[in-house]
Amino acid sequence: MTSRKRLTPEESRKSALQAARALLIETGPQSVTLKAVASRIGRTHANLLHHFGSASGLQKALAEHLAKTVCETIIEAVHASRAGLGSAREVVDLAFDAFDREGAGALTSWMLLTGNEDALNPIISTIHELVDEIAPGEADHSGDEMHVHKDTLSLVLLALGDALIGGALAKSLGLPRDTARERAAANLEASMAQHYQR
Repeated sequence: MTSRKRLTPEESRKSALQAARALLIETGPQSVTLKAVASRIGRTHANLLHHFGSASGLQKALAEHLAKTVCETIIEAVHASRAGLGSAREVVDLAFDAFDREGAGALTSWMLLTGNEDALNPIISTIHELVDEIAPGEADHSGDEMHVHKDTLSLVLLALGDALIGGALAKSLGLPRDTARERAAANLEASMAQHYQR
């Protein structure tokens, strides 16, 4: 009989969140349960209860994990874009991928539908922190201190909507699948051009 490697609480939590993220991407938010995650990482249901308290707690921790991971990547892309090393489209693709391929859109809608709205707080607060990091000094260019806030709101809403119904809607309208991404990038470029010309 082989013994399992003893993990620190932090390692165990990280392992569980990675498994939850994989389940979310592979089979959807309804499969992110304590039992499924425990089975995937070879731990017990009680072990995960100890770390997360409930399935709702696990989903909230997963939302926070996803938001932080995605926002860190977006911050790097924004800084690269400002330095002339990246484009608005790259920032848009990161946001859209987070909600679509990374499962944040499905997780968001699942939490809303199951009445677990407080689990969205980590996503919302992490996006707020992202904006706070990007926004300082932005008002100096145009006098509009809410410029980055407005662009972020538009981008997140477009990315979320596209993740949920973008494919079906684009198909029904006879448009290419990435039309929403193109529109989001064009809007962001126009906003940035207007903002920096003032």
